[in-house]
Amino acid sequence: MPGRERYTRLGSDHELYCMGHLIEAGVAHAPLLGVARRVADHLVATFTDRWGTCGHPEIELALVKLYRVTGERSYLALAQTFLDRRGYGRLEPAPFGSAYLSDRVPVREQTAVEGHAVRALYLNCGATDVYLETGEPALLEAMLAQWEDMTAGKTYITGGVGSDAAHEGFGAAYDLPPDSAYAETCAAIASVLWNWRLLLATGEARFADLLERTLYNGVLVGVALDRSEYAYANTLHGTPRRHPWYACACCPPNVMRLLASLQQYLATEDEHGLTLHQYATATFDGVRVRTDYPWDGRVAIEADRPLRLRIPGWCAAATVNEERVAPGYVAVGPGRVDLDLDLRVRIVAADPRIEAIRGCVAIERGPLVYCVEGSTSPSGPPCAVARPDLLGGIVAVECGEAVAVPYALSGNRGDVPMRVWLRARAC
Repeated sequence: MPGRERYTRLGSDHELYCMGHLIEAGVAHAPLLGVARRVADHLVATFTDRWGTCGHPEIELALVKLYRVTGERSYLALAQTFLDRRGYGRLEPAPFGSAYLSDRVPVREQTAVEGHAVRALYLNCGATDVYLETGEPALLEAMLAQWEDMTAGKTYITGGVGSDAAHEGFGAAYDLPPDSAYAETCAAIASVLWNWRLLLATGEARFADLLERTLYNGVLVGVALDRSEYAYANTLHGTPRRHPWYACACCPPNVMRLLASLQQYLATEDEHGLTLHQYATATFDGVRVRTDYPWDGRVAIEADRPLRLRIPGWCAAATVNEERVAPGYVAVGPGRVDLDLDLRVRIVAADPRIEAIRGCVAIERGPLVYCVEGSTSPSGPPCAVARPDLLGGIVAVECGEAVAVPYALSGNRGDVPMRVWLRARAC
């Protein structure tokens, strides 16, 4: 800030955070790479022997990205140094406490997610990236412990995280009230980024499953159907509120950044071949995918080599070339492969440990969580119905006179209240 010495308020100012985004821009856009390197060289010269780390993590993952592009080991070393310095309560000012800044517990000793949701998950992205480069077991162990804690009782059905609106952060386990959910769009994006890294680190389908759930629900609800307005926080009950812009403008560009890079999360290739993690119409080297997923569960693949397909954990009945397959990864091909994912409507009971929704149910179909808009109460069994006239063409779920739409598309028909969790007898 004008009139203030640089790097004197690392806990509250976002200097290194902004530099991290600039470095990421340089990695993504070659003409900016030289600028990114000058920024990183400045940070190496400044912070290698001077204590400091940022109150809002982001620089760590950016430095690892730059190391991968340039091979300059000092960038990786500084990322690791920033991780090593966290967790000792030294960041000031800290008006919400050191946990808010991910500075209460050293990274390798952190077993529970806490504090500001975006900060915590961006830090975990950086820590997982460092693990991917160094193979340090303690880092992965801490990441897996935190993921288990997050998914056991701190994640909404939409994949959204952060129930504590006052601190934009994680609340206590099973404290997930739907009507006051904060579930910041940036936090959902951070979860997608972290789950992708954990998928790369472990190859386990559970991370691709949560990535999918969060992307289709917790992230996409943050942007209007016509891309003209954005949401910062995302309740699960109430009237969605989106706006053209925000004074704190992190969420709108973050949504666009993720959507613009979506192809990066579809597949990976290694010495064992190509693996499809998410399904969309796409063409890879020698592999062609055609589908109308998530509205339709049929995925047609033409492959010139063997490959692996993820069968989502939500899918109780899936077939590959008419043979039943279980959730997880399955080897197929080469040649024509017909994957059929069962998209029958599912009624999901709330975890009874979540007091605010005890005894309630939610509607899911494929990776989509649905909500009921308006005042009409569901009555009768749910039925999936193609509605080309609704919200640009969707598959809705009809429950008597009530029509449930994908949660991510709520709030696109005016100021209409909606509910994800419903009385059990209504369905």
